Amino acid sequence: MKQATYSSRTADKFVVRLPDGMRERIADVARNHHRSMNSEIIARLEQSMLQEGNLDAELNVRLDSPELSLHERELLQRFRQLTRRQQNALVALIAHDAEMAAEGA
Repeated sequence: MKQATYSSRTADKFVVRLPDGMRERIADVARNHHRSMNSEIIARLEQSMLQEGNLDAELNVRLDSPELSLHERELLQRFRQLTRRQQNALVALIAHDAEMAAEGA
């Protein structure tokens, strides 16, 4: 992935109000990943947007696709019955669990 180059003078700026404690959590995670808080937030947003884009592409898989096992078909069918918000929450939870497992390895 090609990373855009920009300076802090030319970059778009956006003020975000964070809930209590979130700033400290972001600082801790950023420190663990050897990034600035800004870089950490950008990386997380990009990851989230990519996942959402991938999710849209993966949802186009047909239930009768020979690539899917019976269990996968059932999971996909149930997943499609969820609201978009529920789908995104489930994908985020799975991604978080995978990240935690990778950090523990």
